[in-house]
Amino acid sequence: MTKQWNMERKHEQYYKMAKKNKYRSRASYKLKQINKKFKLIKPGSYVLDLGAAPGGWSQVALEIIGNEGLVVGVDLQHIKSFEEENFIGIKGDFTSEEIQKKIVRSLEGKANIVLSDASPKLSGIKDMDNLRAAELAETVLEICDSLLERNGSLIMKVFQGVEFQNTLKKIKKKFRNVKTTKPDSSRKKSIEMYVVAKGFRGSTRN
Repeated sequence: MTKQWNMERKHEQYYKMAKKNKYRSRASYKLKQINKKFKLIKPGSYVLDLGAAPGGWSQVALEIIGNEGLVVGVDLQHIKSFEEENFIGIKGDFTSEEIQKKIVRSLEGKANIVLSDASPKLSGIKDMDNLRAAELAETVLEICDSLLERNGSLIMKVFQGVEFQNTLKKIKKKFRNVKTTKPDSSRKKSIEMYVVAKGFRGSTRN
């Protein structure tokens, strides 16, 4: 990261707001704005947050669900615990069978909604990064087959590029209602986009 990038970040509106309001990430405002518009996370929801570290989205989800729901955050990195008792952090690869079993045990079943603000490791090579982003999105969809309840919902970051339309087609095969959105807190020059999908059809596995 360059010094200029760090200076821009420190003076950027949502970075300041996150610091002031004790959010772990400026990305917290992305989920707040998306959920204000689409109202997918509700009091009592059981939420699975993939690629959750440092916990910005899990933090917002906990605010919304109240005492009755549950948030399970999964990441390769350790996620610092919250004061709320209805958060479970799992360190590990969410594509592995072992971690998926831990998720099911933690949720005591399946999630009402899956969140993913995860990004692939970027190389700076446009075509390669587009492919990696599409592969990550497909992995999240496979996780939905195992861990999202029928008629459940998904909020997932995707990237606009050559694979974008193909990714949308795959999502639309699994969900009845699919929309895209770019919250105000997303940097204007960023190619990121968020998919908001409702009405999961259930596993498409044979």
